[in-house]
Amino acid sequence: MTQPARSSYAPPMSRHHPTQLETVAVTVPEAATEAYESALASICASVGFFRDQATGDWRIEGVKEIGTGDGMLTAALALAEGLTGIAATLERRRTPAEGWLARTQASFPEQHIGRRFAVRGTHLAGPLTPGRITLTLDAGLAFGSGEHGSTRGCLRALEKMAHRRPRRIIDVGTGSGILAMGAARLLRRRVQATDIEPWSVRVAQQNVRLNRLSHLVRARLADGWRGRAVRHDGRYDLVFANILARPLCGMARDLAANLAPGGTAILSGLLTTQARWVLAAHRRRGLRLERRLTEGVWATLMLRR
Repeated sequence: MTQPARSSYAPPMSRHHPTQLETVAVTVPEAATEAYESALASICASVGFFRDQATGDWRIEGVKEIGTGDGMLTAALALAEGLTGIAATLERRRTPAEGWLARTQASFPEQHIGRRFAVRGTHLAGPLTPGRITLTLDAGLAFGSGEHGSTRGCLRALEKMAHRRPRRIIDVGTGSGILAMGAARLLRRRVQATDIEPWSVRVAQQNVRLNRLSHLVRARLADGWRGRAVRHDGRYDLVFANILARPLCGMARDLAANLAPGGTAILSGLLTTQARWVLAAHRRRGLRLERRLTEGVWATLMLRR
C-alpha cells in the first residue's frame, strides 16, 4: 500500500484554456529520492511523494503539460541516475486538466496545525475558524500545503519559540511563503522570504498580497545565503529553512555564520532517517539541538546558537 507523504509548490496553470497534462513517475529507493525529486521538479508543475510500506521504496510523481520540456526532463533524469547510480524507469499517463484541478481542490481542505494556525484554500467559503491565525493559499498554486509534514512541523516549532519574540527573521527557500506569513502574523514582525526559483517568488508575493501582509513580508529572489540583501540585514534571530537534507547540510556553515547568538533555526524538508545527518552537520558549526518534532515520515529540527 502506498502512503502519500508530501507535494511541492507549483507555478500557476491556466484555468481558462484547456491544457493537456500528463503524470510522469519513477519508483526509487529512499537514497535516490532527493536526486529524482529535483529531476522531476525541473520541469513538472507539481511533485508528490508516495511510500510503499511493503518495500520501503518511494514513488515520485510529477504533473506537466504534454510535450513540454521532454528533452530537459530526459537530461535531468540522466543526471539523477549518474548521481545516485540508480536507474529508474519513467512512467507516463494522461491526466485530464479539469479533473486534476478538481482533485487538487478536493485534497486541500482547511488544515488545523498546532494550536494557533489554520491553512485554507481560496476555494473554501464560510467564516474563519475562531481563535486561529488563518493563512489563505490559492489551491491552484499550492498543493497540500497544510498537509506537508515538513510545513506542519515548522509551524508547530514556531509556536513553541514564539515567546522569545525574535526581531530579525528570514525564511530561506520560502516556496509559497507560508512560513514567512505565519511568522509575520504570529510575531507581528517583518520577515524576509527568499527563494532561488523566480516562480516561487512570484507565488509567495501573490500569497502575501492575498493575506494582506505586504507591509510585513518581503519575498525576493536569492540563492541561499549568497544574496547581498540577505547578508545586509545582519544576523538573524530566527531562520526557517524548509528545503532538503543535502542543501541543508551544504548551507550549515553559512547558516551558523548568519544566526545571531541565542538565535533559533527551524530546519525541515528532511525524512526522519536523514535527521542525524543534518544535525551532525550543524553541530559541527556550533549549533545545538533544542527540540525535534516529527510528522509522519518528516522531521523538523529546532536548533539554537
